[in-house]
Amino acid sequence: MLKFLSYSLFSLIIFVFDLQAKVSIDGNMQQWHRLSLTFDGPQTSENDPDNPFTNYRLDVTFTHNDISYNVPGFYAADGNSGESGAAEGNKWRVFFTPDRTGEWSYKASFRTGDFLSVSLDDGAGKATAFDGSSGTFMILKNDVSQEENISKGMLRYVGQHYLQYAGSGEYYIKGGADSPENFLAYFEFDQTPVSHRYEAHSRDWREGDPTWQDGKGKNIIASLNYLASKGMNSVYMITMNVMGDGKDVWPWIDSSERYRFDCSKLAQWEIVFSQMDKLGIMIHLLLSEAENKNIFEWEELKVKSEGFAQSRRLYYRELIARFAHHLAITWNLGEENNMPAGNNAQNYDASFPNSDDQRKLFAEYIRSLDPYDHPIVVHNSDWDLFPPLYGNANFEGPSMQVHDPKDVHVKTLEYVTQSAKNEKKWFVCIDENGHYTTGAKPDKDDPQHDRMRKEVLWANLMAGGAGVEWYFGYKYEHNDLTCEDWRSRDKLWDQTRYALDFFHDYLPFWEMKPNDDLLASDDAYCFAQEGKIYAVYLPGGGTTQINLKSNNVFTIHWFNPRTGSKLETGTKDIISGSGFVALGNPPYEEDKDWVVLIK
Repeated sequence: MLKFLSYSLFSLIIFVFDLQAKVSIDGNMQQWHRLSLTFDGPQTSENDPDNPFTNYRLDVTFTHNDISYNVPGFYAADGNSGESGAAEGNKWRVFFTPDRTGEWSYKASFRTGDFLSVSLDDGAGKATAFDGSSGTFMILKNDVSQEENISKGMLRYVGQHYLQYAGSGEYYIKGGADSPENFLAYFEFDQTPVSHRYEAHSRDWREGDPTWQDGKGKNIIASLNYLASKGMNSVYMITMNVMGDGKDVWPWIDSSERYRFDCSKLAQWEIVFSQMDKLGIMIHLLLSEAENKNIFEWEELKVKSEGFAQSRRLYYRELIARFAHHLAITWNLGEENNMPAGNNAQNYDASFPNSDDQRKLFAEYIRSLDPYDHPIVVHNSDWDLFPPLYGNANFEGPSMQVHDPKDVHVKTLEYVTQSAKNEKKWFVCIDENGHYTTGAKPDKDDPQHDRMRKEVLWANLMAGGAGVEWYFGYKYEHNDLTCEDWRSRDKLWDQTRYALDFFHDYLPFWEMKPNDDLLASDDAYCFAQEGKIYAVYLPGGGTTQINLKSNNVFTIHWFNPRTGSKLETGTKDIISGSGFVALGNPPYEEDKDWVVLIK
């Protein structure tokens, strides 16, 4: 075997020639950074009669000592389609994110057969082209000084109510944008309707940020820069809204196609998602919408609320193959996944809700393909969706739509508590807040954001919830389909960051539990590690009493959730006693909401 090495400032490209294939390995070859293996294979195209998306299957097994990852690959046209726009070529690619340093080996499986790609049978079809190609490569330690967010590693479900970064060990609380749901309907993506330009964010562009095709993509990249600058770490986006509200996002070569994918568009999505890795922003992917949740089964099988279409399997596989390597991803089976027919259904039979059995089958298939076991959730219309999923091995939490914000604390507490009782703790997030016409209003219409802060954000966190993505209602400008400027909620991002910073700076929140019964007031919330540390949230201000259940002496400080100021001193410095003890009063604005830190 002969190897040729080529170095550049940002990446290492290794060209490997053997009797089976030419393989290029591209990346900076560091832990937690994406690398790609690109094979020369059959010359074909997105429109070839022998469909490359259905009739070929590429999988590569990566091994490091006693651990192996089986990673699905994909057809990559000419290997540079994000730039060239090419729909044909002979390049077949796999992305991989190594989680360990040292020597790795790889071995490719490349097989062909009628609709082989969605089969989970390793021996199905027949070997072809570069099947069996293998080699080794070295992975170095990540350069933390250059890529701090990437050095945190992959965000994983670890059996707790909070996700955890595998590199840093840091636990994660979500704060980010639920709107616009059609974030990917950006005018500079290939073959995409012009719904978003994000021109208001052009000032957030930074020299050195990625683009494609001679400078395209600046505004969408810049919008993410802004969100990260506000301390936000998640964006919710639909990958397919055919027959839905926006009708402007799909991964295929046409909105009516289900079996052929747009290589150049998806390569451009990859550029944006890679920037999200660098910024520390989770990619929250909604795989269907209320109106199209059974579009695959209806079109292919002519059934509704049952079945599992091959086209759906292919859709899941392509998204996993192209994007599962990213550090922070949540797979969401779909928005309002149990909404019944007739509600904005557009007379389309695929609007019937997915069944419990379907949801379990879909999640099981995703889990079988995703080598990194990213968390899987599902979004509700009504509360009856979640209880049948308690304890299921392939679900990590609810993606909660809450029509009345007053329900947030109670429902978060219910899912945190009941999931633990069913032996699989969920991370519980609010992903749609309030009535669909209202949601989180722009700053100019609601400069204080009192209700969102009190009844949604802090209500979720104090119940042991894992965070919030803000939905923007249709009655206001910059809404769920039309938002062009995230600065329209600049003050809301600030208040969200204050809450996240409080939890990270002052609380071992992953070791704490909600326990409102420790308080004498019915309208206050308590989050506690009993005998050690307590956080008390007073939505209406004032004060309360707490049962410390300890004879220790505790200090008291007050935190202003409206301004995010440093800890302040109220009318008491310390408290002690094993029964109910008064907390004293806040330092000022006693009629406003406050957080009390008791240590």
